[in-house]
Amino acid sequence: MRITMDPVAGNEYLPARSDVVVIGGGIIGVSTALFLAERGVSVTLCEKGIIGAEQSGRNWGWCRTMGRDAAEIPLTVESLKLWRQMNEITGLETGFRERGTLYLLDGEKALASYEGWMGSARAHALSARFIEGSEIAVLLPGLTKPWKRALYTPTDGTAEPFKAVPAMARAAQKKGAVILQHCAVRGVETQAGAISAVVTERGTIRCGSVVLAGGAWSRLFAGNLGLNFPTLPVINTVMRTSPDESLPDLAVGGPDFAFRRRLDGGYSVAIRNDNLAPLTLDSFRLFFDFLPTALKSMHEYRLGLTSYFFEDWKRARHWKNDEVTPFELMRTLDPKPVKRDLKNAWANTIKAYPAFGKLKMTQSWAGLIDATPDAVPVISEVPKLPNFYIASGFSGHGFGTGPGAGHLMADIVTGATPIVDPSPFRLTRFRRAA
Repeated sequence: MRITMDPVAGNEYLPARSDVVVIGGGIIGVSTALFLAERGVSVTLCEKGIIGAEQSGRNWGWCRTMGRDAAEIPLTVESLKLWRQMNEITGLETGFRERGTLYLLDGEKALASYEGWMGSARAHALSARFIEGSEIAVLLPGLTKPWKRALYTPTDGTAEPFKAVPAMARAAQKKGAVILQHCAVRGVETQAGAISAVVTERGTIRCGSVVLAGGAWSRLFAGNLGLNFPTLPVINTVMRTSPDESLPDLAVGGPDFAFRRRLDGGYSVAIRNDNLAPLTLDSFRLFFDFLPTALKSMHEYRLGLTSYFFEDWKRARHWKNDEVTPFELMRTLDPKPVKRDLKNAWANTIKAYPAFGKLKMTQSWAGLIDATPDAVPVISEVPKLPNFYIASGFSGHGFGTGPGAGHLMADIVTGATPIVDPSPFRLTRFRRAA
């Protein structure tokens, strides 16, 4: 189902030249453009559809440090600092609120996994802590059963995807960035082996650097340049409910459900630890790249043969710069919500928290997550193609880490001191990449 984003009035003209061209108008691309423009860099962002309309506008809206991979924690810490300032930075409402996040832990295995993670949390002075039954009951009155343990981070927050990404794009424009919507990039031109221009459906933009922040499309774009960027898609289904002020403000994750309060007083509700990984041609090409992770976390995903397989089968893998591309043929990736996931998410939520039963589901949608083999993003230069950078593969973590990731990408492109150590996000950590 199509989602409605806050509008962004894109620029009409195609600049002849820009220092940097960013490909992709999700939160990563928009954040990169914002922090480049803030430094006085001339930057043009090209989006094939409209700003934030794919996964960046379809995610849960969590801005969390809790439970992050150790490699991501410094980035999420910096991102949360930026989220707290984002209304001020943009001069607009992004929906960010410091509501806290809480994971209900079901059994000793779940507890043990987070006990191991707490070492990383303490090393970075996170506010995460274990809480027990009585405190859980105070934070979440009305749970069906008494929960013995939970992991709680009071300083985490949530923001509103449909507001935040457009707000950041408009702020980037005010700082001088050019935002082009309905303007797909077809390819690049090189001179002496390095990036010299991008070719869009509207014409050519001369540039010194290119940042590929195309989300689920980045692998396809990179592949046409002869680069292997290993990602696979995951479909996540979400629903929105009617408002109710009596239910918790916290963002809560149970073993098989998740919810967070929205700015409109309703809730975004989703299944947890049971996402659909649609079979694609790349599922076979990248089988051995993803096998270690698949064996470790197979309980979180299920493979499925969907219409996406046949769409992917028909999709062109290679094209010339004067040819219509797959990006022009599908302006907005709009997968159908998975009915099974909607049904189970709602049933599981009501089973755990019966008061949700009085709410009505008012909308549902799905988005496509771009997952890397280790579920950690790539924010990196591409050694084989000088002045070409990739900021993609955020594996469902992009919204929360978006501000920090964009800042880091801007640091790398401009040669500034990086906001965090970029080495965990280098492309070359994958043995067959690029």
